[in-house]
Amino acid sequence: MPEENRFVKTVLVNDLNEPMEVAVANDGRVFFTERSGNLSVYNTRTKAHQLVHRFDVPTKQGHGVQGITLDPNFATNHWLYVYYSPQFEKDPFYNLSRFVVKDDNTLDLASEKVLFTVPSLAEPGSHHGGSLAFDKEGNLYLSTGDHTNPFPSNGYAPIDARPDHLGADARATAANTNDLRGKILRVRPQPDGTYTIPEGNLFPKGTAQTRPEIYTMGLRNPYRIALNPKSSVLYWGEIGPDAGKDSTLGPRGYDEFNQAKKAGNFGWPLFIGNSQPYAANDFATNVIGPRFDPNDPINNSPKSNGLQHLPPVNPAMIWYPYGVSKEFPELGQGGRSAMAGEFYTYDKNSASKTKFPEYYDGALFIFDWMRNWVMAVRIDKNDNYVRTEPFMAGNGDFRRPIDQAFGKDGVMYMLEYGSVYGADNDDARLVKIEYNTGNRAPTVKANVVDSVALAIHNSRSYLTSDGQNAPMAHEAVGQAPLRVKFSGRGTDLDDDDRIVSYEWLFDGKTVGAKQPNATYTYTKPGVYKAILRATDQAGLVGADTIMVKVGNAKPEVAITTPDNKSFYWENKPFTYAVNVTDKEDGKIDPKRIKVYSEYSAQPRSIPTGAAQQGHQDLASIGNGSIGKTLMASSDCKACHTIDKPSVGPTFLAVADRYKGQAGSVERLAKKIIEGGGGSWSKDHLMSAHPQIPAQDAQEMVKYIFSLTDARKQKVMPLQGSLTLNEHKPEDARGQYTLVASYTDKGDKVVGPVTSTEVVALRNAKVKTINADSYVGFSRFGNRLGAGNHKSYFLLKGIDMTTIKSLTYDYSSLNKDGDIEVRLDSYAGPVVSRAPYKATGSWQTNNQVTGTLDKAFTGRHDVYVVVMKRDKPNEGIIQLNSIQFNQN
Repeated sequence: MPEENRFVKTVLVNDLNEPMEVAVANDGRVFFTERSGNLSVYNTRTKAHQLVHRFDVPTKQGHGVQGITLDPNFATNHWLYVYYSPQFEKDPFYNLSRFVVKDDNTLDLASEKVLFTVPSLAEPGSHHGGSLAFDKEGNLYLSTGDHTNPFPSNGYAPIDARPDHLGADARATAANTNDLRGKILRVRPQPDGTYTIPEGNLFPKGTAQTRPEIYTMGLRNPYRIALNPKSSVLYWGEIGPDAGKDSTLGPRGYDEFNQAKKAGNFGWPLFIGNSQPYAANDFATNVIGPRFDPNDPINNSPKSNGLQHLPPVNPAMIWYPYGVSKEFPELGQGGRSAMAGEFYTYDKNSASKTKFPEYYDGALFIFDWMRNWVMAVRIDKNDNYVRTEPFMAGNGDFRRPIDQAFGKDGVMYMLEYGSVYGADNDDARLVKIEYNTGNRAPTVKANVVDSVALAIHNSRSYLTSDGQNAPMAHEAVGQAPLRVKFSGRGTDLDDDDRIVSYEWLFDGKTVGAKQPNATYTYTKPGVYKAILRATDQAGLVGADTIMVKVGNAKPEVAITTPDNKSFYWENKPFTYAVNVTDKEDGKIDPKRIKVYSEYSAQPRSIPTGAAQQGHQDLASIGNGSIGKTLMASSDCKACHTIDKPSVGPTFLAVADRYKGQAGSVERLAKKIIEGGGGSWSKDHLMSAHPQIPAQDAQEMVKYIFSLTDARKQKVMPLQGSLTLNEHKPEDARGQYTLVASYTDKGDKVVGPVTSTEVVALRNAKVKTINADSYVGFSRFGNRLGAGNHKSYFLLKGIDMTTIKSLTYDYSSLNKDGDIEVRLDSYAGPVVSRAPYKATGSWQTNNQVTGTLDKAFTGRHDVYVVVMKRDKPNEGIIQLNSIQFNQN
């Protein structure tokens, strides 16, 4: 298998607005559409990007410019096909049109030939499909969605026959043999702009109550299609319904990757997945009938004008739910949006040095928009499915792929939609992915290091969890003369290659030491780039840059206190004073110092570790909680943002509506798991997430609620006492934060510089489930199971000032032992030991206190180790919490 890290991804065009489909000409031009109306081209030879044409299209309810493809003879006839929705007066529709591309890469609008139109709906406008492709015989395929509202059916079969429920019955479209929607259509374009019907479509021309253009029917939203260039077998990704579990109405929702070796019916809305049947459902009476028969599916909807007896149903090639698939576990879990890309054909005669390797010859590349992965599907010579392999797993940095095609150069060109659905994303882009078969340049990382040097130039000093200085600064700021120590490291990715030399370029002309570590003194004010270059045996160079700003010292901001900087205790205020010094400003204007405090019951960060406190930029405060971490790894961010409109409500809007309501955490957690709709929009259904445990879903809701806590910020004096009385007994993760910042007056060269100091106080009683890490213990929901001999918890960066003892809440079935505390290392000396006795039951708790053997100050990593030296010593103790005491 080819080396994954030899694939190189390059952004060609950035900041697109909902990109849709891409088509690559043999001459290197890459055409692509944006739903908002743009048809653009990128020339891979000239690297020029230009607008071909902007279509005047409606964009409500998902309409706009969708698919694009090039005629097989594009090099000579310059024909380009577009599927788009023109402006409409009454009922929306789509045109499948052919245009001529002129020599200046613009459209000849007078050349438009409308092959046919496809009706749409203004309300709702769901499921548009719109993918275009040619087979080797010159037949043109178009995918169309079912244009059906999924809300009344709650993610099951949308078969609502009631006449006043428009767009709620997919039997009127996808299962209607006399309708073009919910299909993949196949026609043979003619030179005059008309089309003929090729042999082998689902219904012969002239068959009553059918449309001869239909190749496959029974489709929900076949968003992207692909054709095997060798066999003309059709493949597509099918975006499925949202039900999170099986019920009396039928099976849970599945996405599908489908294959049609010949024309056929693929079941929707009567079947899903591997032909799993739904039940007949009378929406007027709520009477649930028998399951549909895949051998004789019947469409008796009054909204259909097609045949009642439909062709037998074909099962999906690949089908998968929200949770882990039993049949296809490699597809993962989470949200679903299945899409087919394109087959790769290896050309051994191609001179391209960056073409994909022969290993991928004949592979179909598929992707899931929600899960953000790309995979290669393997089929045999008869188009039988063999397996699915991950592609660029872990290093693709995909931004929600939405289409993909190969150029004649063997390079993959991909459209990435960007982070959030329904938004004009900054990271929506056209990229290329190449395979580097040759030597690769080294990767280089440079840093500013050494706390003494950092103190000299007044930049920030960073501490690791054990209190030692760490090379974390990527910028140096200070007055002239400024002496800076640099360090660097280079890595060569090629096994048969190595780095042969380093060099530093300090001020645009001065070359420093011929090694990765160097020291340089800047004597004049200015903004400089310190560049570390590494050269390998083949002469390829990698580089990294450090910004050095000379002329303005960074202000020093300090929050001083005789109190502890990690914890709060009941009925004990936090006494503080803010001190600021700045070499250039001299006497500090108190009005320029900003001090504020806030309390959060579910903080964006737990105040453990020096990296989360001390001197830092305001933007770095709050770098993660359990809920935030879970949210970041979920698909929620595809449809929701904190404060910008998208397909779903903003998190701030959710918090404003529900925070403080009794049972809202549990209710919204259930909504996350089960999905649903109607609370915010009639046009979008929230996906179910049955794979998320209830406890995790509640943590996600708590994180959402915490986002409004910033509105509770209080302006504080430069010195005084912070009253710590906002927390509640149940706020196990509650946090008080005190922030002080100062922006100096700056100078003409460097400009203003800001420094910030942060003190974050957590409850002195720490639940062990909230420890930074634990070894030898297992998590069970919201608690930890019993640990073995030498199991431990780690709490990072704890201020031990004023701490004299620790009290443990524990239970132990039948084993006595000791609880030890070690600082800064698991192998460090024991500074406290508390013997404990068995409680006789895991449900019976007791408390024991261990005293520190001396007074400690400053921040330390606290290792709490459980010990029982004689055997048996497994499952010895369950620790529930640790209380830090000042007495």
